[in-house]
Amino acid sequence: MPSLLGAAAGIRSVDLDASPRSVIPGRQRWDVKLVLGRPRTAEVLAAALRRVPGITEAQANPITGGVLVRHEPQLRAADVGRIMRGAVARVAAGPVRTGPPAAARPTAGPGTPPDRAPVLSPVLAVGSGVAAGIALIRGSALSRQLVALGGVAAATAAVVRKAWRRTAGTTRDLSGTGAARHPLLEIVGPHRKRLHRATALSVACQVSEMALGTFLGWTGLVLIKGEAAPLVSLGLTTASAQLWGLAGLVAAACAAVAGLSYASNLQWRRLGQDIEHDWRSRTYTHVQHLELRHLEGERTSRVAGALTEDVGQLGTFFATSANDVLHLGTSLAILVPVFLLMAPQIAWIAFLPIPVIAWLSLHYQDKVAADYAVSGENRARLHSQLVNTLEAGATVKSFCTEDYEAERIDGLSEAVQESNQQTARSTIRHAETVRACTTASMAGTLLVGGRSVLNGTLRFEVFSPLIGLPQMVLFRMNRLGGIVDQYQRTLAAYDRVRRLRALPVETEGAGGPLDVEAVKGEIVLDRVTFAYPDRPPALDDLSLTIPAGQVTALVGATGSGKTTVAKLLMRFQDAGSGSVLLDGRDVRDLPRHDLRHAIGFVAQDPFLFDGSIADNIRYGSFGASDEAVVSAATMAEAHTFVSALPDGYDTVIGERGAALSGGQRQRIALARAILKDAPVVILDEATSAVDNETEAAIQRTLRGFAADRTMVIIAHRLSTVRHADRIYVMDKGGIVAEQGTHDELLARHGLYASLWQLQAGEIAA
Repeated sequence: MPSLLGAAAGIRSVDLDASPRSVIPGRQRWDVKLVLGRPRTAEVLAAALRRVPGITEAQANPITGGVLVRHEPQLRAADVGRIMRGAVARVAAGPVRTGPPAAARPTAGPGTPPDRAPVLSPVLAVGSGVAAGIALIRGSALSRQLVALGGVAAATAAVVRKAWRRTAGTTRDLSGTGAARHPLLEIVGPHRKRLHRATALSVACQVSEMALGTFLGWTGLVLIKGEAAPLVSLGLTTASAQLWGLAGLVAAACAAVAGLSYASNLQWRRLGQDIEHDWRSRTYTHVQHLELRHLEGERTSRVAGALTEDVGQLGTFFATSANDVLHLGTSLAILVPVFLLMAPQIAWIAFLPIPVIAWLSLHYQDKVAADYAVSGENRARLHSQLVNTLEAGATVKSFCTEDYEAERIDGLSEAVQESNQQTARSTIRHAETVRACTTASMAGTLLVGGRSVLNGTLRFEVFSPLIGLPQMVLFRMNRLGGIVDQYQRTLAAYDRVRRLRALPVETEGAGGPLDVEAVKGEIVLDRVTFAYPDRPPALDDLSLTIPAGQVTALVGATGSGKTTVAKLLMRFQDAGSGSVLLDGRDVRDLPRHDLRHAIGFVAQDPFLFDGSIADNIRYGSFGASDEAVVSAATMAEAHTFVSALPDGYDTVIGERGAALSGGQRQRIALARAILKDAPVVILDEATSAVDNETEAAIQRTLRGFAADRTMVIIAHRLSTVRHADRIYVMDKGGIVAEQGTHDELLARHGLYASLWQLQAGEIAA
């Protein structure tokens, strides 16, 4: 944090153009023009902010220029403002590093991995310059060519160094400093053997492909000169024998290229799929065991995005881009020495387009990233509007706005069309520019190499096989920008997945196991205080007793803490102070699974899964018989409507039970809790969506189910709880205002009696 604050103070004279849009406790939204249209800058800024202690989440949108920051309550709004301006200042000054200042960083020791790319580029540049200087001093006939080649190497080193420095800043921000291994090795994890096999196959495939190019060059040499000198040493002395021999070599090389290409691509795809499956499985298992308060703090869409898109990105990089990197690297590793040893006169012209194409690819990727972001945003808006309009069909028709909605979709579709056309123009322009550079390189190689052949400084037998080989590398250079982009996306995705997996999981109680069969069900809340983050206490020094084997009701106004009591009993939340006891044992000392096995819970808005009605009732009690399912549904007053459906209990109800009404969903959820047959049952507004007649029938059947069982009923509708053994009336602030039976509370003419009069229209006697 001090470094960010210092950065802001150090460039106060610069207009950072960062202003807050909204400031509320725990969250701020800012408008930052620096990230507008710059996806990489947005990623770097968000990563820099996330590294600051107290900042829990940061997102930067390059489309709108908006930045969202979530922070811990102890950070004041003014502190967050200074942090934001400091981060923007550092990103604007670049390159960005969110670790310790350079002076405070430890020097590289024997065990410290070197920062290879920043060192490699100067070495290439200096080495090429030294080689050129030696050539000039010696006065060799190749001096000019070597000087030109040195210039090509220096230019390539400069382009790569600049791109790497920009990427390295993002890499440090996304992967952190001091990591034991590179993030890519962390992503591969236990699949190193498959990585090695895929690497070996890719290298072998590229070697075979270049050998094929060489054999084709020798074929042309035989046709032109009548022989290829390298084949004479193999005993092929006649043109016919050499052609037949080359035909066999070409066929073998083609088979090798096809086979190795198939095997390597298959290995890379399997590696990507293994990585994706492994990370998704392990991350989802972790998410399932997160504390509910942390899971509720993360937006569901963000968690789902990490489990789908981000995990998919980890696998995609190894399935595609990693193979491209190896092909490009292998080609350069073979061709550069071959040209330097065999044809240094034409090496410079053959590789001249490399720095140009590298710069074009990287520049194109920077430019087109914003175009793709705009195009994606427009497509997302179109899709969202289409879905919303189709789902709101009844509303649209009732207000006669069909033509209005059609015009809106037409306008959004035009925006998508325009952004797609812009992206297409950029893509085609880049591809044709690379094609022109490659063609110019081939023409230059033919011209310069042809002159060298004519003046006798280069043998035609050497020149002929080398003509087409550089083009293989140059065409692959076109993918360089995409590789860098995929690399950055992969590191960003890895960072988001890693932060999700860093969230703490639920802890088990330190006490012994809970025997569910022996649970009596007495619940005591002893001076419990609980508050949600950034809110006043929901429960304030609350004490109440829920006797075992009885029906106890909690009623009161919205926000009085009724549902919070249920969450504390289920250990979805833990009390800030005080204790919650089950049969005299603090629930925090009990294993969570044992505790939850002992409690049946029906939420106010029950969740049903996409499946059959029988599967939803049987959820959690997977071994229950069909007879038990029907019995539970009958007790929940669900059997009648289920039997009337065409497929009965095999009816598929869709996502969240979309095919059922609210009351039907509640009855299915109630049947699920009944089938669980737990000694303690909590019903949180479990019948709020059913009609009065159905509710009365459910109450009658629940009386038999509640025998020798502790039942806690949370309700707004007082008719639901009038037969409870004890009723607690809760008031604002999580306090108990009244308690007693229905008749006792009416006789007191207090809060309960007033609520009863409002709902039932009856004046208490």
